[in-house]
Amino acid sequence: MCNLYTVRKSTAEVAAHFRVPNPMASNAPEEVYPGTPGMVVTENDGVRELRSMVWGFPLRLRGMKPEAKPKPVNNIADLAKGMWVGLARKPQWRCLIPVTAFAEAEGEKGRMTRTWFSFRDEPIFAWAGLWRVSDEWGPVYSGVMTDANEAIAPVHNRMPVLLHRDEYDHWLHGSFDDALTFQQRTFPPELVVMERTSELWSKKKTAGETPLLL
Repeated sequence: MCNLYTVRKSTAEVAAHFRVPNPMASNAPEEVYPGTPGMVVTENDGVRELRSMVWGFPLRLRGMKPEAKPKPVNNIADLAKGMWVGLARKPQWRCLIPVTAFAEAEGEKGRMTRTWFSFRDEPIFAWAGLWRVSDEWGPVYSGVMTDANEAIAPVHNRMPVLLHRDEYDHWLHGSFDDALTFQQRTFPPELVVMERTSELWSKKKTAGETPLLL
């Protein structure tokens, strides 16, 4: 699952890419981790908005103490199940997650490094997502996952559902069956660029949260 991605572009550049007319200032950092703020594109009455939300739907596991923090569910395994299907059926809860690259951990446990993936010839691209307003953290979002293509499979068996520029409206406004089709398709491996690095995966902690995939 994806637990780290970057947005190494300015708010103005992200807004221009996604045709957001009046972007608001964002407190989202360049590196986004579960339970921290990220930039999200939503649409309201035909007008796109660039908003800051927490990455991960809050979930209280059975047996958790009342004072314990919820766990952020930042990846969506199956749109047709559980906590997702009701939102996925309603286009108003779909969103576009701006990304410049996403990372997976690779190597020996305790010494894992970051392997980065990006969209060839696209300095900014979109990850299909869902959002809602939570009692705990306000607006939150999570990214839809699918089976890894041939470019990503050597590192991980899952990958984000990536969208081409001409598919943004289709994701935001399409039917539930259309949304499922996006999750079930294989993204062209030739459009994925991989960069292996020596960066330690655990060089930055994520506020003690354990990300979840549901």
